[in-house]
Formats: sequence, C-alpha cells, structure tokens
Amino acid sequence: MATDSKKEAFRKFLETAGVIDMLTKSLVQLYEEPEKPGNAIDYVRTAFGSPTPAEFDSLVEEKKELLATIEDMKKEIEELSNKVHELENPPEEGEGDAPLE
Repeated sequence: MATDSKKEAFRKFLETAGVIDMLTKSLVQLYEEPEKPGNAIDYVRTAFGSPTPAEFDSLVEEKKELLATIEDMKKEIEELSNKVHELENPPEEGEGDAPLE
C-alpha cells in the first residue's frame, strides 16, 4: 500500500509541476505530425526547448570564442591598469636611472 501512495504522490507532483501536461502536448504534436521525424527523442527534446545537436555544437563553439575574448580583455585590462599606475606614479628623478660613468 505504501508503494501506491508513493506513486500517487509522485503523479500529483508531476501534474502540479506541469510535466504531464507538457508531455501530453508534445506527444500529441508528434502524433499529429504528417511526416514523422527520424528521431522521436530529439523531437520531444526540441519540444521541451532543448537545442538541436547542431545548435548545441554552435553554442559550444560560441562559448569557446567568448571565453577567449574574455581572456584577451583581462590581459588588456591588466596592461592598461599598469599604464595608469605608471602615469599616476611617475618615477622620481634619479630613480631607475643607472649612473653614467
């Protein structure tokens, strides 16, 4: 009997969360599709908002490019911060100069 109550509680959870409704709508769309897709799992994933494999690959590539851009910008920020520091704190006369002999 405990198993039945667990199943019922889980069913209510899925219903309350909207999962059953979303699954039903996706499966009805698939059923009504005039030409069935080659991969039903990908169809349902797409119906749930998941990217297609091609979109996923594109997003991974975009992420790599953005991470590289971030690294470039961090380096540029560090260089510019060093320049600002040098301009705000110029070396005093005689500092850093080797004596001429």
